[in-house]
Amino acid sequence: MTTSTASGKIILFGEHAVVYGRPAIAAPVSQLRATAAITDAPAGSGCVLFAQDIGEEVHLSTAAADHPLALALRLALEEAGIEKEPNWRIVLTSDISIASGLGSGAAISAALVRAALTHAGQPARPETVSRLVFRSEEYFHGTPSGIDNTVIAYERPVWFVKGQPPERFGVGHPFTLAIADSGLPSPTKETVGDVRRGWEADPAEYESRFSRVADIVHGARRAIRDGNFVAIGQLMNINQQQLEAIGVSSPALEKLIAAARGAGARGAKLSGGGRGGNVIALVDDKSAAAVEGALRAAGAKGVILTTISHR
Repeated sequence: MTTSTASGKIILFGEHAVVYGRPAIAAPVSQLRATAAITDAPAGSGCVLFAQDIGEEVHLSTAAADHPLALALRLALEEAGIEKEPNWRIVLTSDISIASGLGSGAAISAALVRAALTHAGQPARPETVSRLVFRSEEYFHGTPSGIDNTVIAYERPVWFVKGQPPERFGVGHPFTLAIADSGLPSPTKETVGDVRRGWEADPAEYESRFSRVADIVHGARRAIRDGNFVAIGQLMNINQQQLEAIGVSSPALEKLIAAARGAGARGAKLSGGGRGGNVIALVDDKSAAAVEGALRAAGAKGVILTTISHR
């Protein structure tokens, strides 16, 4: 058996603007994972994927060309030079909520690609996994930034600019985030498309906002490098204002954000595509419990704490 895993991810700063060439900062959420386990099956069995969490059974030979799991696997087999369908039984599991902004799709694809390459006797290098997962993501997010596949494949905090190699960024002192699940789906393809239409209708306004976000992200990089928690929190709040201005926030997310700030979080914002999904809040040892309680009272379906540090 070959078993491979991949982490979830959160975007700290710069979502949406990153699609338009501005920088973003993202980090893995290592305690949330997707897993792919491959075992050899009897001759003639073909390749069958069992996505246990959604109760789906996918036969590679008959799956549609754009089926997300089949597509990721076909890309991995092509990369490994395997032309004939292998006799494999693949079991996929994940504890990352679907459509929550935590990179569930990229994580399951990354685990699958990593396991397939390894089972085929090929190296599953992060750059290879990232490239193949990005190709599969293009089918489902329209114009993905590439940040999900990058963070998840490398599983480390990154400074990301579309089309450039990811950079590891300095974390002057570990800091903790509360991640609150709104319980609402985050329709990434829809929000990315709506922002695209807004940009096409008024490019000057949107480019101006994206440039302001770029300034925020540069400031955040300095604050994270210096361990300046006050500045990190302030910049989270300012980034949230820009996300609200381009229409990707929602009343449910803003309720969670207000609850976190009111309970002592130094800053809070949505993370990912928006309208649903997750909110992140900067906490410390003194405020963590109160913020978690406030988020749950405000409607969060779940709250986890994650620490951002060097890996």
